[in-house]
Amino acid sequence: MNGLGRRKKSRNIDADHSKVCFKPCGIRGHLLEKVIIDEDEMEAIRLADFESLYQQECADKMGISRTTFSRLVESARKKIADALLNQKAISIDKREEKDKK
Repeated sequence: MNGLGRRKKSRNIDADHSKVCFKPCGIRGHLLEKVIIDEDEMEAIRLADFESLYQQECADKMGISRTTFSRLVESARKKIADALLNQKAISIDKREEKDKK
């Protein structure tokens, strides 16, 4: 390997999570630390927690392995908990914008 790591597999994302940001009430946005949730992590949360699907069903819908799905949803839940417990803003990062960097 040349230090670049593995290429990310294309993932199926059915919902548009672009331009979404949440913040605690009463605190100006520019004063807040921000937690970034990747679009695929948000899709994992939508499928697992909102749609109440089993992990294998979620993984199949996203076109990824169950273990990869499990890592995504665990990462997203940890970030959301951090934001809620530590009064941080949550921003959804659209994957295409990140891949262009």
